[in-house]
Amino acid sequence: MRTVTVRLFARLRELAGADQVSVEVPENATIGQLRQRLQMAYPQLPVSMCAVAVDAEFARDEDNLDPSGQIALLPPVSGG
Repeated sequence: MRTVTVRLFARLRELAGADQVSVEVPENATIGQLRQRLQMAYPQLPVSMCAVAVDAEFARDEDNLDPSGQIALLPPVSGG
C-alpha cells in the first residue's frame, strides 16, 4: 500500500474541510481504485460525480494511477 495526496477544489474543499486529503491505495492502483478508496474514506464527497486529473490531464477509471503525479479531484461544473 502507498499513501497518495489528492487536491480538492471548489465545493469539495468545503465538504472535506481541507484543500487536500490522503488515502492509502494498493501498489499499481487504477484511478477507479483511487475513487473507491476516496469514497470509503470521505463519504461526504460526491466522488462518483467528479473528474480525476493527474498532472493536469483528465484520467479514466481504467488508467493506472501515477502516485508521484499531482492528483486532483474536480467537482462537476455547471453554469450558463
